[in-house]
Amino acid sequence: MHHLAIAMALLMPLAVFAQDSRADYLKLFDTNGDGKVSEAEYVAYMSQGFYRMDTNHDGILETSELPGGRGKPITLKEYQDNLRRQFHKLDRHHHAYLNAQELTAPPS
Repeated sequence: MHHLAIAMALLMPLAVFAQDSRADYLKLFDTNGDGKVSEAEYVAYMSQGFYRMDTNHDGILETSELPGGRGKPITLKEYQDNLRRQFHKLDRHHHAYLNAQELTAPPS
């Protein structure tokens, strides 16, 4: 029993840190501050990666702009359609928004 109490005491700060980290991560997406992430907020935040990779700013990630320089080109629309599909997979409760737990859950 004593070992269990020690283990719990050591893990509690990690649980608090993990919760704080989730909340902080959610705030990156949550532009209107309502404590949840809409599909539009998710797509907007995650699209920043596309914009950074699209070095010639033509709205298409060419093979040379993709990580590792491999793969077929992808348009911004295709990229954002993929993000929308990811959003709906993460929205396991089907309530049209992501909470901190859903946002940080591993993909299914």
